[in-house]
Amino acid sequence: MDSLPTPLPLNTSRVAVKIPASMKSANHSRAKSHAPQFRRLLLAWYDVHARDLPWREDRDPYRVWLSEIMLQQTRVAAVIEHYHEFLRRFPTVQKLAVARTSSVLAAWSGLGYYRRARMMHAAAKLIVRELGGHFPDTVDGLRALPGVGRYTSAAIASIAFEEPVAVVDGNVERVLQRFSGTRLAPEEIWKAAEDLLDPQRPGDFNQAMMELGATVCTPRTPSCLTCPVVDSCATRGELPTLVTTSKQKKREIHYALDFRDGAVYLVQRPPDARLMAGMWELPRLESPEKGNAPADFILHHSITVTDYTVRVRRLPAPPNLPGRHIPLHKLPTYPLTGLARKILRKAELISGASISIPRLP
Repeated sequence: MDSLPTPLPLNTSRVAVKIPASMKSANHSRAKSHAPQFRRLLLAWYDVHARDLPWREDRDPYRVWLSEIMLQQTRVAAVIEHYHEFLRRFPTVQKLAVARTSSVLAAWSGLGYYRRARMMHAAAKLIVRELGGHFPDTVDGLRALPGVGRYTSAAIASIAFEEPVAVVDGNVERVLQRFSGTRLAPEEIWKAAEDLLDPQRPGDFNQAMMELGATVCTPRTPSCLTCPVVDSCATRGELPTLVTTSKQKKREIHYALDFRDGAVYLVQRPPDARLMAGMWELPRLESPEKGNAPADFILHHSITVTDYTVRVRRLPAPPNLPGRHIPLHKLPTYPLTGLARKILRKAELISGASISIPRLP
């Protein structure tokens, strides 16, 4: 598991390619003929060069599951601190199952895509309530859990339970496309991964494939000279990309930072909001009047295809936005939006997961 699933960015789109049957057959033959040497060289490289990541310390299915969910659409560097903090708060699936939703979202705050945390919480309850606290140990059983799809179920089954099933994430897909020298259709990619899989060490092999894509066979400027399987590669990193980039939208938004007596004013998003339901954020200024003082500070924030310029002013919250003043020491128990956390850090009211001494306006 690189566990660095690196799916294509949300602001890109793919060109569909129809693969002739004769080409599919040739790709399968190539994968099978190269498989023994490919497995041997890749696993030997992984045994020496695998990164020391906290979720690789053991094969506990709870920890494997947690890491795989966290790493969906999130970089490894951004996950490590959250992974440790989440385990501190919820060290077992039983602890997670009985936690309040707000506590789970608070621990997840900063990772984004909060539906993942809600689905994890729902899955933990199902595991405890219906499965006696034991994780399913097969792909089919795992896939029945809320929020667990084809990739995640295969990753957990192979890493935690050594089930001989292949995984395909963005990193694996890139390695296989370059290895075959052909733009493969989705099902063809999964078939190629299965053809190469080492049945004796499926978990290590899957992690090695993801590790190779994350650290060597990178999207741009791949390090082919250090690749352990370069002699089997049909393209040496030269497979032309078929990804087109959509133009980012730009928007400007304004927020009030109402801080007094050691507490900051926050409002809660509606429970039925389409995005980040129930999360807490700073009060938004919908229409700042002309002539107002300039922003106390400015920062930038991106969500999928939109780049935001965020202007923050230190002033009382608008009276039409019901919320509450929350003491700084209680903020770690509240599920803050990623932007709210970023603003409070910029204002030096919080630092990482800890509370710092605030600098008064």
